[in-house]
Amino acid sequence: MVFWRRKHHVEKERRVKANARDYNETFCYADNRIKTSKYNIFTFLPVNLFEQLQRVANAYFIVLLILQLIPAISSLSWFTTIVPLVLVLVITAVKDATDDYFRHKSDQQVNNRQSQVLIRGSLQNEKWMNVRVGDIIKLENNQFVAADLLLLCTSEPHGLCYIETAELDGETNLKVRQALTVTSDLGDVSKLMDFDGEVICEPPNNKLDRFTGTLCWRDNKYPLDNEKMLLRGCVLRNTEWCFGMVIFAGLQTKLMQNCGRTRFKRTSIDKLMNTLVLWIFAFLICMGVILAIGNTIWETLIGRNFEVFLPWDEFQGSAVFSGFLTFWSYVIILNTVVPISLYVSVEVLRLGHSYFINWDRKMYCSQMDTAAEARTTTLNEELGQVEFIFSDKTGTLTQNIMVFSKCSINGQTYGDVYDEFDQKVEITEKTACVDFSFNPLCDRRFKFYDCSLVEAIKREDPAVQEFFRLLALCHTVMPEEKSEGNLVYQAQSPDEGALVTAARNFGFVFRARTPETITLCEMGRAVTYQLLAILDFNNVRKRMSVIVRTPQGQIKLYSKGADTIIFERLDPSSEDLMYATSEHLNEFAGEGLRTLALAYKDIDEDYFEVWTKKLLFASTVIENREDQLAALYEEIEQDMKLLGATAIEDKLQEGVPETIACLNLADIKIWVLTGDKLETAMNIGYSCNMLRDDMNEVFVISGHTLLEVQQQLRSAKEHILGLSRVSSAGDAEKTDIGAHDSVFEEAIIAEYALVINGHSLAHALEPQLEHILLDLACLCKTVICCRVTPMQKAQVVELVKMHKRAVTLAIGDGANDVSMIKTAHIGVGISGQEGMQAVLASDYSFAQFRYLQRLLLVHGRWSYLRMCNFLGYFFYKNFAFTLVHFWYGFFCGFSAQTVYDQWFITLFNIVYTSLPVLATGLFDQDVNDQNSLRYPSLYKPGQQNLLFNKRQFFLCTLQGLATSFLLFFIPYGAFSVMVKEDGSHFSDQQAFAVTIATSLVIVVSVQIGLDTHYWTAVNHLYVWGSVAMYFAILFAMQSDGIFGIFTSNFTFIGTARNSLSEKSVWLVILLTTVVCVVPGLVVRFLRVQLFPTLTDKVRRLQQTRKRQGGQEQNLRRVRRTSSRRSAYAFSHQQGYGELITSGKNMRMSTVSSSHSPERTPRSSNWIENMLKRKNEVSCASFESTPESSSRAIQTPRQQLTD
Repeated sequence: MVFWRRKHHVEKERRVKANARDYNETFCYADNRIKTSKYNIFTFLPVNLFEQLQRVANAYFIVLLILQLIPAISSLSWFTTIVPLVLVLVITAVKDATDDYFRHKSDQQVNNRQSQVLIRGSLQNEKWMNVRVGDIIKLENNQFVAADLLLLCTSEPHGLCYIETAELDGETNLKVRQALTVTSDLGDVSKLMDFDGEVICEPPNNKLDRFTGTLCWRDNKYPLDNEKMLLRGCVLRNTEWCFGMVIFAGLQTKLMQNCGRTRFKRTSIDKLMNTLVLWIFAFLICMGVILAIGNTIWETLIGRNFEVFLPWDEFQGSAVFSGFLTFWSYVIILNTVVPISLYVSVEVLRLGHSYFINWDRKMYCSQMDTAAEARTTTLNEELGQVEFIFSDKTGTLTQNIMVFSKCSINGQTYGDVYDEFDQKVEITEKTACVDFSFNPLCDRRFKFYDCSLVEAIKREDPAVQEFFRLLALCHTVMPEEKSEGNLVYQAQSPDEGALVTAARNFGFVFRARTPETITLCEMGRAVTYQLLAILDFNNVRKRMSVIVRTPQGQIKLYSKGADTIIFERLDPSSEDLMYATSEHLNEFAGEGLRTLALAYKDIDEDYFEVWTKKLLFASTVIENREDQLAALYEEIEQDMKLLGATAIEDKLQEGVPETIACLNLADIKIWVLTGDKLETAMNIGYSCNMLRDDMNEVFVISGHTLLEVQQQLRSAKEHILGLSRVSSAGDAEKTDIGAHDSVFEEAIIAEYALVINGHSLAHALEPQLEHILLDLACLCKTVICCRVTPMQKAQVVELVKMHKRAVTLAIGDGANDVSMIKTAHIGVGISGQEGMQAVLASDYSFAQFRYLQRLLLVHGRWSYLRMCNFLGYFFYKNFAFTLVHFWYGFFCGFSAQTVYDQWFITLFNIVYTSLPVLATGLFDQDVNDQNSLRYPSLYKPGQQNLLFNKRQFFLCTLQGLATSFLLFFIPYGAFSVMVKEDGSHFSDQQAFAVTIATSLVIVVSVQIGLDTHYWTAVNHLYVWGSVAMYFAILFAMQSDGIFGIFTSNFTFIGTARNSLSEKSVWLVILLTTVVCVVPGLVVRFLRVQLFPTLTDKVRRLQQTRKRQGGQEQNLRRVRRTSSRRSAYAFSHQQGYGELITSGKNMRMSTVSSSHSPERTPRSSNWIENMLKRKNEVSCASFESTPESSSRAIQTPRQQLTD
């Protein structure tokens, strides 16, 4: 164990030599051990105690304990403080130790994983934590990558391998990596042992998408980039084995650099409590000073007359010193204004609220057999105050599953189901699926519900057959036939996989490919097409095409892409079909489906020969190669004939749109932070109703330099504020009613969205721009950050935390979300498909995003409400209990004499009043869970911190002060004139004390009854049981029997029996109770009647429905509506067509990401304009003023028309 901190050395560059541990150890690089825990066996006690002493109250009680150990000033026993204090510290320490134990267990599990390391000429199994920088590691299929490796060689041709990066960027699709050519043949162990290359590269950093380095070997230098690296957290897929050299290990890997540190989280109520304890302590000092001054004056003027039979102690030489001692005595006596039992009770409540979350069956996912879990007990009330939610996309909002849902072929739509009355029927789980038994090669998991499409296939409709032939040919999917007929497609994107699978089920099965051919099984017949060219996808073209030669010798081009792009390249003969297809695309997009347009073209042999020569020349030039290729692609992709369109559903997790809509109504702002492409993220935004067509603007920030980003942010902000000023000026000229309507319209219509790219966000997070970014983002209803790194996610969360002073919640399901989960006030992990890293780092976890709605609006709101009511009542009852001593001080010569006996003081907070307030704090509900979800606006008081703040604390203490005044002076006045039934006076102080104590217990019990909204059997038992317990203990302690056993401890024999047997005493108790309770009751009644809150109205409605026995209505389902065309949302990366035609990857699959959407205006005028522009018809009505080139921000619609 290393007890000292190693001197931190800042790396400028890293030098790593293969198979040279001694050389590499001279640089003191980190080993491969990881650590996410907070404590170890030596640091736990001091660090945990330090954290607990950050609670001011704990430090306050330690000071009180020290004071109570001084006999001269202590009138209470020391054990009354030390026992509850130690109990609180121990309970909290055990809870923290348990949490950290599981972190240690997780770290140990990862550190002890086995890896094959090349040591002394042979492969040896080593634990991950023993791997060192410079070691050569062998990975096998489906193994996790142990550290950040430079890929040296693989089992695949050309040094290719395939990895899944779900734990880094959330994407489950495969990505390709390729070793350097010079190292790709080092597959033999002996060759690898002789490998002594040295890598000079960048120091450790958190940039997942960038790596810069150089390999020096055999007097040559070879450039290294991110495509040569395998990062820790990736999984090797579809590759038998590979070897890699460790460049970064352990905490210096890019994954761990993005994880962030484990933070000590405290709620806003905890922080407020620290401030309030300081206020109370100051108030306590003031009361002590007043009473000490009173004692000094009393001793000077009156006390000297009693020195004969009450002599001063030897050390007490003056009245001033007596006052000094009295001050400390009163500090001890009055310390119960903040009792230690408050913190014990708070911990019990939080623990109970956590169990309610764990036990909630409505947050249990039966498909995954996963229940919700509160992994911490300290943040429950914070769940009721969330203002910002930062969500991952893939695996959190979506399932990352694409389903072929509908299509349009030759002007006819397929995919809907109709009944016998020709009415559309909603598709459910009970709807009968199409029978694909005619196709032995079909995918059994594929479901389609419209039988008419199968019928069209069976009757050999040429358009339908050509449609599916295109889907089976135009793609970059790689097939893997594990056994006869058992096909597995490795798709570059989920969309491509869904389209090829659809073609497979409808009889056009993609079976195999070589660099020169594609083999299909068309309706049972094997057909081989010669692959002449792949016109690859990129973000500018937004389409891909293939050129094939059919078995009949005919050359055909098949193309698919964004409908906006395809429509502009159609032959005029497809004009009518284009209108019909455009209407169908609008319908598909309105349902939130991702759409593609499909077209084909017959190519003349002579023309193709000439075009091929041009292509060959363009592909060999050095300058402007891409531009020349793009021009050739554009040339041949003209005058195509439209076939139709596809509609794919990017399956959201169940209930995501409804959950987002509900949370928006609760004034919770949801920001999506994703590693996906901009187009994909926007597409999901439309599917979730976070982006809508009726939004005023969708600002896209995509600048590459600091100045560009600054200009775009400022332009967007000025645009919003400028329109607001215009709107405000217009409103001022209207009538009051008109102005009100306009404000309402502004609230509904003036909605903006901000979409920002990762490289732009890096500039926007610079200190000089972060305030502009935050201001703009807060003016927008929706914020989407795409292509962001895990550390950027955390930086965005930190930005909001720091400057908005709002409670933040981060939710994700992968290791790439761990950093933001740790940074946010509350971290939520989804038990998804991407491992358990997010769950292990989270404060709460469950299986699906939709449960977040119930976690916040039900459990969070209830926890906040209960904690606030608990704290308000607790301070009220303790001020009422304690300040009686203050008033009594003026009548006992300021002698620090207590009103109550010591046993009542000890038991008041522990026995007499603890259980009723705990029952209310655990079970109280202002409205039930259905109404909490039905009326999301009920959540807003928590965000505004209305239920417990400094003002509410002042009102509670004022009520407690008034109650203590009445509790003392009503019995005092009554006792001065009251006589017993036998005519004698109440002369003893203990009868007075019993009357006040009884009145106090009854008053606070009645008050908790009035504060309780939701009565259970437990509440009744605790409230009335506590009152009964008080009387039972009172009579027992002042009985003859207990006096006989403990003569010196229970000296007030018979006091309770004598005083409470008098009717006049009960009248005083009744009068005191009524006077203390009725004013608050009247104020509460008038407030509810004259100034009802939303909670009051909902509660009244709930009570009315309960009396009428009305049925609860379910939340209205939110329908996804958008006219957005998802288009060619391929997160295809450019170059995969070349990879296929080169034959380098013929044994394996290609790579994937996601898909980018396009947006198409709904109006048919757009198509007419496009056609007229295409036919070079110049028309004045279509002329427009060119926009200034300085315009920095464009909405998707503007980008499209541009």
